[in-house]
Amino acid sequence: MTRIYFVRHSKPDFSIKDDLNRPLCEEGIRACKKITEYLSDKRIHKVYSSPFKRAVDTIKDFADRFEFEIEKVEDLRERKVADIWIEDFNEFAKKQWEDFNYKLSNGENLNEVQTRNINVIHKILKSNADKNIVIGTHGTALSTIINYYDKSFDYSVFSRIKNLMLFIVFIDFEGLNAINIQEVIIK
Repeated sequence: MTRIYFVRHSKPDFSIKDDLNRPLCEEGIRACKKITEYLSDKRIHKVYSSPFKRAVDTIKDFADRFEFEIEKVEDLRERKVADIWIEDFNEFAKKQWEDFNYKLSNGENLNEVQTRNINVIHKILKSNADKNIVIGTHGTALSTIINYYDKSFDYSVFSRIKNLMLFIVFIDFEGLNAINIQEVIIK
């Protein structure tokens, strides 16, 4: 059995509009210690992350403490909304969950996000059989991964978790098949 711990990034500094380089806010930085504490006894073998700064920085304390190199994988990145900042994220997200092909100009739809993330997950599973893995990720990317394995994960569930910034989901796999999905909310 392979277990992947998907760690949704900690609280970012929303005043920074640059999605790739948006850092964690001070509260988010402090909260990362709780991620390290949670993961410290999980016998982790490898650490991957989205290349986005907030995802990397969320798991950096853990990786540094246990001397892991964080392997950044471009296709684990968050969904690209558009070339501009949108003010009504909730309405946009609802439209995307109602229609997985909906997207704004120069943005991505949820099918695209799900496909590229699942392709990476399958590669990770094939090269890390029977190991425990950590992946630094994002709310929407993680939600599409869960939805791939559990179709009951929809907009209503996404709405419940979208503001949880210390949020881990672990999924147990036999081969490429998910056999168990568990949420961990860290306070």
